[in-house]
This record gives sequence, C-alpha cells and structure tokens, in this order.
Amino acid sequence: MSAPTTSDPTGAASPRKREALALFSDLPARYDLLSAALSFWQDPRWRRALVRAAGPAPGDRVLDVATGTGMVAAEILLRCNCSVVGVDQSPEMLDAARSRFAGFPASRVELVQAQAENLPFAQDSFDVLTFTYLLRYVDDPAATMRELARVLKPGGRIASLEFGVPPWPPARAAWRLYTGVGLPALGRLDSRAWAQVGRFLGPSIRGFYERHPLEQIVSYWEQAGLREVKVRRMSLGGGIVMSARKS
Repeated sequence: MSAPTTSDPTGAASPRKREALALFSDLPARYDLLSAALSFWQDPRWRRALVRAAGPAPGDRVLDVATGTGMVAAEILLRCNCSVVGVDQSPEMLDAARSRFAGFPASRVELVQAQAENLPFAQDSFDVLTFTYLLRYVDDPAATMRELARVLKPGGRIASLEFGVPPWPPARAAWRLYTGVGLPALGRLDSRAWAQVGRFLGPSIRGFYERHPLEQIVSYWEQAGLREVKVRRMSLGGGIVMSARKS
C-alpha cells in the first residue's frame, strides 16, 4: 500500500497567513497530546462531534480543510469507508499527517498543501467538507466560506469546529482567566512555542468574535449558499460546532 500524496506548496501568503505558519511550525510533534490536555480533553470530544455533524457516508469523498496532523481525517476514516483529502497550508503539520497515515492506500487518503481561500479543486468535487480552527487565520472569512462551498456538491454536507467565547458570564470570566493566565503558564511548562500559542489564543479568539460575531458568521455561511445552518455550543461555549447543507 502506498503512502498519501502531497501536492505542490502554495505561493506567497498574506501577513496573517505567515503569522499562522510561523506559529504552528514548531508544534506538530506533540500537537495532538497538548491540544487535548490544554483544553482539558475537550478538543478530541469537539472533533468527534464535528465528524458526527458532518455525517460522512460510505463511498463519500470528503475534504478536510485545515487538517493539521490529520485528527479529524483519521476520525472520518475510522467511522466509515470513504476517502479523505486533507488540506493544510503548513508543511510541518502535513509531515505529521503523513506519518499518521503511513500505510494507508492513496485511494483513501490524499494530503494537499494549499490555502483554504484558493482550493485546487473543481467546483462540486466533494460530498462532505469539514474544517477546524480555520476562520481566525484567514483575511476574509466570508470569501473563504464561498470558496469552501464552491467545491462542495449540491446537497453536500459541511461542518466546522471553532473555539468560542462562553456567553454565560461566570463561564466567560473563567475562560478569560484561563486563556489570559493559565494557558500561557501551562504552555511554558512544555516549550517556548507552546507558550507563544498560549499567549496568542485568548486575544485571537476574542478579537475574532469582536470583528465577526457568531450571528455574522452564520450569515457568511448562508451567503455562500449553505442552508439549514445549525450552531452547537459545547463545553459552555468554549467550542462551537456548525453544520449545514449546500443548496
């Protein structure tokens, strides 16, 4: 059985993209473990909920955007006999994903280095599309949603996972304390790279929702031709799973 393939890398990236590439370049070796531990083991639970919301079926062709180390792609392959194309802009993350899927047939897993805003696929190419922690790292979330919807077949299913800010005041206060103090401190216990992530996440998440409130994100989905948009807050709102169908 052959290993997954990887396409040509993307071209020049925007400043926001370059920041994200630099941030994640040193993380893949322990990314799965630490992302779970630093979220108090909620991140794996959210990813499983994402896959359930996407609802891949046997024979489907699935696109997993911002695949990272391939955690969502692996969950999809575990759940059903389908094929997955994983896309990420980070070569280091894709290297970790290649290690995860070593031995899988190329007919089931393909890994592609590309940006979500300019996917190298024809219109109406996929039955299901998933993406994880993506929209904070793109310059134009509305345009990115249109591009994601472009490659999804009519009637196809799409689902996402993003961090959220808890709406309930006591939970929001605890979230701010943890992201402002606890997360940077715990990150420093592992490495300088994870300390940087710890300092970055809280302000990044808050700033994103100040610019793009959740109701506005729902409208981005609808403007992209996605219908029956559902929003599920998890862990008191620390994680947000969204799902819809393409018209």
